[in-house]
Parts: sequence; C-alpha cells; structure tokens
Amino acid sequence: MIQTHCRRTPFIIKTVLLMLVLQSSLAMALTINDDIKSHHFAKVPQRIVALNWSMAENVLELGLVPVGIADIAGYQTWVVKPAIQAGVTDVGTRMEPNLELIEELKPDVILLSSSQADLLPRLEKIAPTLFFDSFNASQDNYQKSKKIFMQLAELFDKQTVAAQKLTALEKQFVDLKQQISQHFSGHIPKVTTIRFNNASTIIVYGDNSLSQAAAEQLGIAPALPLGPSKWGIAQKKLSDLAQIEEGIVVNIKPFDQEKQLQASPLWQALPFVRKGHYTTMEAIWSYGGVNSVGYFAQALTDSLLNINSPE
Repeated sequence: MIQTHCRRTPFIIKTVLLMLVLQSSLAMALTINDDIKSHHFAKVPQRIVALNWSMAENVLELGLVPVGIADIAGYQTWVVKPAIQAGVTDVGTRMEPNLELIEELKPDVILLSSSQADLLPRLEKIAPTLFFDSFNASQDNYQKSKKIFMQLAELFDKQTVAAQKLTALEKQFVDLKQQISQHFSGHIPKVTTIRFNNASTIIVYGDNSLSQAAAEQLGIAPALPLGPSKWGIAQKKLSDLAQIEEGIVVNIKPFDQEKQLQASPLWQALPFVRKGHYTTMEAIWSYGGVNSVGYFAQALTDSLLNINSPE
C-alpha cells in the first residue's frame, strides 16, 4: 500500500502542475472586441504596429513602445505628444503603409482607426489587426476615445495605468477650469478653436470634436457654435469669423502663413482681432485619443491666460 501510494504521488504532482499551467494559460488568454469583430489572444501582445496616430498615442500613453508607427515625421509635427522613443520603425504612410516592412517587424498585433478599414484584408494576412472607429457622427467621440483607451489597456494588460491616467485627467480638468474662472473673474468667455488651411480658409472645431470636448470640460461655450458631425469640424471662409462679435478665437499651430494673415485688411477688421481676443496654442492632434483632450485642455488654458477678460 505504501509503495503504491508513493508511485502515485509523482503522478498526482504532475497532474496538479499541469492543471496550474493550463489555468495560468487560460487566465492570460483574452478576447477583445473591436468595431468589426472579436479577436482572441493566447497571451498579451508585445510587438505592436500602430498605423493610426490616435492608436500610436494610446499605446505610448500606456507606457508601451511600438515596433512600428506610420509617418513618424508627420506625427512629430502634428501630434507631438506623447513623444515617440528612438528606435521605433517608420512603416510608411498611414494610408499606404509598407507591408513588407511591417511583415519583417513580426508584429503580434496591428492597430487601425478612422479611415483605414480598407487596409484590413491585407494586414490580417500579416498579424491580428484591430480596427477602432474613433470618429463617427452617431457617437460621442470623446466618450468613445475613453472606451478605446480602456480596451487597449485590457489588451496590453495595462488597466491600472489607464485608470490612473483617466483619474488624473479628470483632476486636471477641475484644476484648469478653476484657473480660467479666476483669470476671468468668474466670467468665462466663449471660445472657438480653429486651424488655418491657408490665409483665406479655416477649419472650425465644434460639437463632437476633441477640442470642443476639452472646452466643455473647462466650462467654455463655443463662440461660433457648430452642430455635431463625424469629425466635429466644418470648413469655413475667413470672413465667416466676422460672426464672432464676442468671444475668443484660438488657432492651433502649426501655421506658416501667420505673417501674411496679419497683414490682411480682412483679418485686421474682424471684431475679435480688433479687441485683441485672438491667440494661438501649441500643436495638438485634433483626431487623437482621450489623452489628446487633456493636452487640448492644458494648451487652451495656457493660451487663454495670456488674454485679458473680454469687455
């Protein structure tokens, strides 16, 4: 009896160990639902390729370093924050990435968003490819950005980091709103953010844009209201800004025709320009992730604190 028991003990130990390994593997496996289908992963992906700048932003904010990002030079001009670490491979343009180069990087996952759904059939042959529809007229883009951030945090096992980021974001909004209110003696002015296409046409940001989402968190109403749309923007003529009798206009950099603009008689005649209620703010990507809203809020606050309260 004793010998039989002794012979069975190693078998029992091996069985228990095997069960623990299986349980551990199952615990690591996860399912992520993007905006098209479900994706199953046996383990946390390590090698990430981000072909959309909002996806790149999300991954970097989670403390991860992708092996590849599309159009790094463009990112460094238009997105800027968070910075891309040295050593990340530029995999071509966002709409026409270098598939051979991506395949050489041996990614565990590829991330897409916005207008990149048509890339799916080719990329899925290389690695699991997730598509998130970040901007859509039928959704609240700001709320969707938070959801995507948490989905990616789950995929990369960074839920704690993501939760801390979102908590810090809410605190930041409260602090910045208080700064603006104090600066304007409790009378927060209306503000509209724009980007110049050139010296005569502009992009105006309205409802469902991340810029307006930031303004709303700071208690700021738009000086030139726009209804919600897919991207939260509308193209306007420079002369349309004459509708802003009261309020502040903030231009998002970069804009290399600033000197030509300031010399324009039309520009000089605009009410908010004559009152000194125009300013610029640092480059923030208008179509980023949830953390872009925080960058918008900070940049917008910094700009407004340089302007006297509207009369």
